[in-house]
Parts: sequence; structure tokens; C-alpha cells
Amino acid sequence: MHAWPASEVPALPGKGRDLRIHSTADEGPVTLVPGPVARIYVCGITPYDATHLGHAATYNAFDLVQRVWLDTKRQVHYVQNVTDIDDPLLERAVRDGEDWTLLAERETALFREDMTALRMLPPQHYIGAVESIPGIVPLVERLRDAGAAYELDGDTYFSVESDPHFGEVSHLDAETMRLLSAERGGDPERPGKKNPLDPLLWLAARDGEPHWDGGSLGPGRPGWHIECVAIALEHLGMGFDVQGGGSDLAFPHHEMGASHAHAVTGEHPFAKAYVHAGMVALDGEKMSKSRGNLVFVSALRRDGVDPAAIRLALLAHHYRADWEWTDEDLTGAVARLDRWRAAVSRPDGPSADDLLEEVREALANDLDAPAALAAVDRWAERQQSEGGTDEGAPGLVSRTVDALLGVAL
Repeated sequence: MHAWPASEVPALPGKGRDLRIHSTADEGPVTLVPGPVARIYVCGITPYDATHLGHAATYNAFDLVQRVWLDTKRQVHYVQNVTDIDDPLLERAVRDGEDWTLLAERETALFREDMTALRMLPPQHYIGAVESIPGIVPLVERLRDAGAAYELDGDTYFSVESDPHFGEVSHLDAETMRLLSAERGGDPERPGKKNPLDPLLWLAARDGEPHWDGGSLGPGRPGWHIECVAIALEHLGMGFDVQGGGSDLAFPHHEMGASHAHAVTGEHPFAKAYVHAGMVALDGEKMSKSRGNLVFVSALRRDGVDPAAIRLALLAHHYRADWEWTDEDLTGAVARLDRWRAAVSRPDGPSADDLLEEVREALANDLDAPAALAAVDRWAERQQSEGGTDEGAPGLVSRTVDALLGVAL
């Protein structure tokens, strides 16, 4: 599976700061000091309704992580998956009378278009669940052979009790885990499981549903969590720098994935930091496909909204905050974009050296994009009210906003 084209990231003078960011597993901020190549895995879409603003806000957050790392003169090894086989995808295909593979291909293509328009930096490896099955099957077999998995009526489950570190990602109590498991794709009420929280690794073939050769597991298809583990281990290995996604992935997805990896490798941790973006709401409820309260990036683009304004609307909210999309978000972003473009269109202006360092400092402080926007606003106001004689300032501002915030002026 291929990703989308990369936009050029302008070079900036000097060097950025190491990123201090909130890690759910650490229950507070950690300073990330990767090696020469920073490694990040971000969980991708299930392609049956892409790309709403909740998606865009999440991928915008981890795009900022990449940009901060690039500004420290590191390379970035970024991996993202596509869950192109799962119950919600199959259910949507049945509802709409559509072939599930065509639905997945169409929505994945639309996601690529939206990411390109929003100037999100692409992953080096963009991997679908289906193409990962040859690597998933032996991983499940290894877990079974190690006593970390068991069979139930032909299906294969992971035993959470096989990992002494289980619970260290989300820090939730057992009852909360059970409730969230039922809400987010698990089956805690299924009889015969060793622990209600045990997640599915391999689903035996069902009549009328797609399935693949599972070797000694029998024909079937993979569970949700093992997919990301197989992809991350193949392309990043254990102990990569950041596991990222929306806050609704902390449990069960990231918790279970970490335990799968610990059990199959005997190593810890799976990721050094678990970073989660907040949820975007509409009309008082979290934007979600099940509720249908979605604002789509593609629809905004069709209405003629500049993707740079969409990105600025997302950047105006701290990535960890839960917030509600309103028309005023977009109106304010369009006005801000117009002010910034007018300010950098002049041949000279007030010095922007301090601005570059302010933006760097803001982003290094837990990706404080609103503070970065405020710094650019202040420069634009000085440009409007006072002007300046620094011929290089407008160009430096444009490159700073482009390189660090992903907004082309």
C-alpha cells in the first residue's frame, strides 16, 4: 500500500529543541531524546468513512511531532497502518450493498487526498492489515506456543495475565477496562474466556465473511490489536519512541498491543511514550462514525475552504484537549490566514528571529500550537502597526510557519 506525496519542509536557521510531551503511560510529561532516527507509529483509519475532523486533528498532532524532530536535524521513521479488514468495515459494506474491498480502497484513496491537501507528512511505511496477514499469523502462533494465547471454539485469544505489565499504558481499573472493552470492539461477556478482558488475536472463518490462510490457526482473519503490533515490530522494532493515536485508543488498543509485544518478545517497553490526542465533538457529542455527527475534510474542501485554514482551525486547539467544532473555528482560521498572508506579502518587516525561537519553544513544550499561533499573531500585528526594515523577516516567518506548523503562506 502506498502513502501520499510529501510536501517540502523548508530548512530553518539554527536547531530546534527536544520535545517534552505528555505520555499516558507515564501519567505526565517526558522529554524525548531519540537517536539520529526518531521512530513513531501512529494508528491509522478503518476506511469506511474518511476523513472527518477528529481524524484530521489526530494526524495533525503527530505531524507536529515529526516537524519538531526534523527541526532538531534528526531523520524520522514514521509508520502508519490501515485497518482494511474489520467488523465495522464489513458492516458498512453490507449496509450499503457494496463490495468491502472497493469501499476500503475508495475511502483510503480519499484519506490520502485529504492528507495531501492538509500537508501532513506521509509515513515511510503505510501498511494495510490485509497485506500484513503473512506476518500476523506466525506472531499469533508464537504467542500460543509461549502459553500467552488460547483457543476458544476455533478462535484464538490473548491472555492478558501473561503480561506482568498489563495495565501500565492506560492505568485503568478492571471495571473501567471491562466497560471500555465492550464499548470499543471487545467481547468481555463471551463465555469461556479466561479473563473477560482477553482480546481476540485470530477470528476463525465465518460463513459469508472474508478469510485467509491462518496456518495452524486455521482459516480466518486477524484481531484488531495484533495487526498494529506485527506492523510496528517489523518496521520499527521494540522500544520505538512514540506510539500515537486518539485518546480513545489508550484502552483497549494501545494497552493490548503493548501486552502482545511484551509477551511475544520478552522485552519491555513496546514504546517509550504513549501520546494521545483529544476528541473533537460536534453538537455536544464526540465526532464518530457510529453517531454520524461528522464534518468531513473532503466536504470542506469541496465547499472551497482553503486546507491551510482547516489546518489553522485544528492548530488553534491544544492537541490533548477535547473540544467542539463550530463555524466560528473556521471563520477565525480564515481570518487568521488572511492576516498572516498579508503580513508576509510585504517586502520587509520587523525582525522574526525571536519569533522562530518562540515557535520552537512553544512546540517543544507539549506541542503547544495555540501558543505558537499567538506568537505569529504578534509578529503580524507588529508588521501591520509598525512595519520594519528587515528584508529577510517575511521570508523567515513564511518558512517558520511552513516548516513547523505545516501551513503554507
